[in-house]
Amino acid sequence: MVTLETPRLILRRWREEDIAPMAAVNADPDVMRWIRDGSVRDEQQTRDGVRVWESEWESQGFGLFAVEIRATGELAGFTGLAVPGYLPEVLPAVEIGWRLGRSHWGRGLATEAAAAALRYGFEERGLERIVSIAQVGNDASERIMTKLGMRPVRETVNPNGGRRVQVYALTSDQYATRAR
Repeated sequence: MVTLETPRLILRRWREEDIAPMAAVNADPDVMRWIRDGSVRDEQQTRDGVRVWESEWESQGFGLFAVEIRATGELAGFTGLAVPGYLPEVLPAVEIGWRLGRSHWGRGLATEAAAAALRYGFEERGLERIVSIAQVGNDASERIMTKLGMRPVRETVNPNGGRRVQVYALTSDQYATRAR
């Protein structure tokens, strides 16, 4: 089982006790504003999502990590890698994404978590390219992508909901040059 540690965070696989706090994150309209059509999710939808994320670990060797605050043990949200099947025009691809509860915004935690997941994707899984996708107007996510060294490569429309999205990318060579 893969576990990553950063100065403030533990990125780990999902546990049953993560469902309720992740459901609270998914129930917040401010958090979900930029996710698909902006709909919130309930506890059962969250449980179903975690089940899918865990199965992706088994089938692909990577997935979404539960992000735990090291000092408190609190679940902050998730970060990690997934295949963006919802946007077929960018496939084949692996996407890095994140979602943290509002109480964890503005402290660099999403960037810290995503940087660890990006490192895992390139250095441990040997990925050649990683993309990240944000709805146009989601400036906070685009700032994180830029901090990770990613650059915009295309703007398109997400067929699930019709919202415009910006696709960023980083290759393993770009990552290696940046990591030196």
